[in-house]
Amino acid sequence: MLRLPRAVPAWLAHPFRWQRLPVPWAAVARGALCAGPLLGAGIATGHPAAGVLSGLGSMLAGVNDRPGTRRTGIVHIGLPALASALGMLIGATLQAADADWWIVPALFAVGFVSGAGSVAGPVRSNAGMQMLAATILGAGMPLPGAPWEKALYVLAGCLWLLLLRLVLRSPRPAGGALSGERAAVATVFDALADALGAAGGPGAEPARRRLTAALDRADEALRLRRLTSRLLHRPARTEELLLNERFAAATALCEASVALLWEARPLPSRVAESPRRFAEALRTGRSPGRLSAPETSTAARGAFDQALLDAVVAFARQEPLPGAQELPEPAPSGRPAWPGSVVRGVLAALGGRTRRGRSLFGPAGRDYGLRVAVCIAASAAVALLLRPEHWYWLPATTTFLVKPDLGPLFSRTVNRFAGTVAGVLVFAGAGLLLTGTWWPALAAGAGGALLPFATRHFALQTVAITLMVLSFVHVSGDPGAAPERIVDTSIACGIVLVVGHLPRLADPRRRVGHRVTSALRSTEDFLRHVLEPEPGTDPTRRLALRRAAYRALGEARAAAETAAAELLAARDRNPDWLTVVTAAERIVDAATACAVRLDHGAHRPSVAEAERLCQALSAMADALEDPVRRPDAGLPGPDLLPVPDCATLTDVATELERIRGYAGAS
Repeated sequence: MLRLPRAVPAWLAHPFRWQRLPVPWAAVARGALCAGPLLGAGIATGHPAAGVLSGLGSMLAGVNDRPGTRRTGIVHIGLPALASALGMLIGATLQAADADWWIVPALFAVGFVSGAGSVAGPVRSNAGMQMLAATILGAGMPLPGAPWEKALYVLAGCLWLLLLRLVLRSPRPAGGALSGERAAVATVFDALADALGAAGGPGAEPARRRLTAALDRADEALRLRRLTSRLLHRPARTEELLLNERFAAATALCEASVALLWEARPLPSRVAESPRRFAEALRTGRSPGRLSAPETSTAARGAFDQALLDAVVAFARQEPLPGAQELPEPAPSGRPAWPGSVVRGVLAALGGRTRRGRSLFGPAGRDYGLRVAVCIAASAAVALLLRPEHWYWLPATTTFLVKPDLGPLFSRTVNRFAGTVAGVLVFAGAGLLLTGTWWPALAAGAGGALLPFATRHFALQTVAITLMVLSFVHVSGDPGAAPERIVDTSIACGIVLVVGHLPRLADPRRRVGHRVTSALRSTEDFLRHVLEPEPGTDPTRRLALRRAAYRALGEARAAAETAAAELLAARDRNPDWLTVVTAAERIVDAATACAVRLDHGAHRPSVAEAERLCQALSAMADALEDPVRRPDAGLPGPDLLPVPDCATLTDVATELERIRGYAGAS
């Protein structure tokens, strides 16, 4: 009897996934010059505690040293650096007060805040995680010094890496000023060319998602530059305004391209490669040259060629358009809009929108916070019982395992254990081969150099962090701690697997549903704007709403993919989140194509037809938002098809039916 091959379960296959990323050589050089040299300087000057704390700060900052512009680097490293210093201050104060078992409730409180911050975006999530880790290490590591001194040393280590980030970076492109922002916008054109090349094939949707991610990164880079100019009260320079115009041209070209992708017809290579000429022009400062001849066979192709022509005009200009502005309008009082609007803009640039801050203590935030707090408190209590002198390793290990936005729990646990064992063996081997007092600094330097490369796999990242932390512990007076780390890591993994899979804390509906709901509401905003009886007067609003919808969908997809790879995914009680997100993405694609057709004179649907679709999408978001009530309550009936005279909206209705089926079946 023939047996069909069974696919490997996602929870079992995920630990072996390896990201294919380019080697960040500049970050590798920065990592080699951080923890190791700082630890060595402390040993050489007779202040090993200062070297340990500053090296610890540089290690925490190195985790956030990711590719991007200088300004994004300042934000992505700077905010977690401040949080790390605050955590060290809290932990060292607990140690100085001899808190003993009061450490458990204190860590519960810090863990709750750290976990709740996970819903606010990746940067603030990293800041919360590092604040928690620094609190544990500050409370447990036996280092001399006042709490404020320890916090300053940690902050100094973070700032050292930040200084290296500003000095050691990849070579500037030949395009002149604004090198990082210019490269980010050029990446958008490259991603657009890749997406057009995949049109009509199975890779079209993944290519469109990569294009959206490139748009988000470029938008973040330009937004941070605008905020910097506003803080410094500096007027926008000509090259900044020109780059803004070229990014606007790229955004408009992307909208027309989404309509082409929706048509699912393969494009001639000369058309698909046209955006790459703009990318080369941004990098070299030269003209994009001759492009493909215009064609108007379809509304989408006509819109694409018009957007291509507009981009050529934008690249040909040497001066910005009259009245072009980069800075926001001043506050009504005439005074600088600080701190309110600038703080809101900075928070928006950190990866999460300010409106999401209100959900920190909503259902999802409370669940995230409770999951982290319970795991941290349980691990701290067990550690104080088993090893009161060196209790901090167990909850510190738990910190890097339990954060629910860092990947599937089982996968992280397996990779954490494997990486810790490998790191301990490498460190022990280095101790046998090397002699003297300097070799821990060499091991820390090797771990720092490995850390930027190790972001492609969690086990490899754990090896790098284990090497550095064992070096710090060895210098701080605990040379025989390496074997104990394997035992502590095993206990931490067991606690996280048990507590992290408790029914309430592991429910994907609560952990993923809020992101999917937010994505559906953003999709509804965009669809409603497209179907307005009278088109809006602001030409940028539609682009902003579309990009907000894609951004929310990208976050929802990441959360859904993580939930699908969990050991206990509870699929029998929850929707197929990935199917819901995919359907919502296709709704945005179809609505974009509809907008392009309406711009070119297509029949506008009636108010009743438009409202029927928008209300259906809103009802589905309502049904997914509340995990208590019946999921099929309020869902529309199967009467959405067809939508007369509008093929794109028929596709919208088709995907609405798909969402209705998966939402109602949960």
